[in-house]
Amino acid sequence: MIKNQYCIIMAGGIGSRFWPLSRNAMPKQFLDILGLGRSFLQLTYERFLKIIPSERILVVTSEQYKDLVNKQLPSIPEGNILSEPTRRNTAPCIAYATYKLLKTDPQAIVVVAPSDHLITGEEDFLGTIRCALQLAAEKDVLITLGIQPTRPETGYGYIQAVKNEPITIGNHLAYPVKTFTEKPNSDLAGILVDSGEFYWNSGIFVWSLASIAHQMEHWLPEVSLPFRNGLSLYNTPHEEKFIEKVYEEIRNVSIDYGVMEKAKNTYVFSATFGWSDLGSWESIYLHQEKDARGNAVSATSALLENVRDSLVYSGNKEKLIVVKGLDNFIVVDTPDALLICPKDETQFRQLFNDIAHNHEAFV
Repeated sequence: MIKNQYCIIMAGGIGSRFWPLSRNAMPKQFLDILGLGRSFLQLTYERFLKIIPSERILVVTSEQYKDLVNKQLPSIPEGNILSEPTRRNTAPCIAYATYKLLKTDPQAIVVVAPSDHLITGEEDFLGTIRCALQLAAEKDVLITLGIQPTRPETGYGYIQAVKNEPITIGNHLAYPVKTFTEKPNSDLAGILVDSGEFYWNSGIFVWSLASIAHQMEHWLPEVSLPFRNGLSLYNTPHEEKFIEKVYEEIRNVSIDYGVMEKAKNTYVFSATFGWSDLGSWESIYLHQEKDARGNAVSATSALLENVRDSLVYSGNKEKLIVVKGLDNFIVVDTPDALLICPKDETQFRQLFNDIAHNHEAFV
């Protein structure tokens, strides 16, 4: 392990598209939806712990989830849990962690990752991260990990690589980024996949603090400079009030839109490990084992008749789940809510947009 390598885990979302299991009080990243005995956050932390020690892993989360992070990650220093008073998307989240780290280790090389993604082929993943950290230590670059697309997915962003200008780091290839494309429609997604030039955007980043701070201050000064102005306050009793004031003033913006799509020194690593952002029940279905009729069943006791290509989920070990006559549906049973919804992603998004306006549904 190199002394100045760090990890920032982003764990502040509410996982609304995993309703009714994911709620405001216990969102997706703190749940064991896959039945592995560990939450998504715990799996992410333990994965990075193999290459980065706990004292150099930071978790940025919502203020209301700090106790949950403490409970699920008891080995992480409490000062490494950064609490956001208000959700402001990924750019402020990353800016907060960046400038807090700048005060203590301005030479730091950092990997930034969401807390709730599925990673398979862990050794390959960690090897890719090591090579990306090496490149970030050697060059003034912003790196994202690109996943080879396996289908014309409309729920992911895409990254176009300049394939004729590869860099080899270890046994991994990295390419300059030509363009970013946000979630395309199905026709455009098919064109992007067929071109062979595009990767899915994993939302996993690697860079030096100096590189990301410079680019944020150039492209997103209204977000980055308020955090920089408080360098003397980090790790002091005044940090909390300072951060509250900053979050009242800064705007909601993603790091992709605010910096990555504009910067001229971005690279994409071609990743070969298994990955999914597990953004909805549909994505859980894709990664679960299926029966002969294409059904993914996560329930202690379930009786299915004339049901095809559907997901049936229940955490209640005492309840018998009976489903008949459904094709391409999601059925999720919880103690206080029942979801029955077509598996079609478009209808899914509309449903959760509607539910999101009813705050009490997410309590």
